[in-house]
Amino acid sequence: MEKKNIQDVIQYQDERFTKKIIFQQGDSVVFVLNFMPGQKLPVHKHPGADVYILALKGSGTIHVNEVEQPFTEGETIYIAGDESFAYTNDSTSPSSLHVVLSKLPSPAYAKEI
Repeated sequence: MEKKNIQDVIQYQDERFTKKIIFQQGDSVVFVLNFMPGQKLPVHKHPGADVYILALKGSGTIHVNEVEQPFTEGETIYIAGDESFAYTNDSTSPSSLHVVLSKLPSPAYAKEI
């Protein structure tokens, strides 16, 4: 068993969003993405993976297959690997997303930024 405190990975930077790894095991990784107001996660896909996202703190807009919708604290979403998605913190407060990515397409997806 391994136990961690989520507060330890909620870390913001003015220059860019941050990605902080919580767990990595086999082909799966769990991490938190942290966004200051105005910061964005660019459009991308995770081929062959399943993506589960929880709006852990704050709010913003999630874009899935070019459809935009509000994504607010406490909401969760599933995104298939062949779906394109992005996120924008268009609020005035920081936001954090808890992400579970299974079946990693490559080791690059498990690196902190």
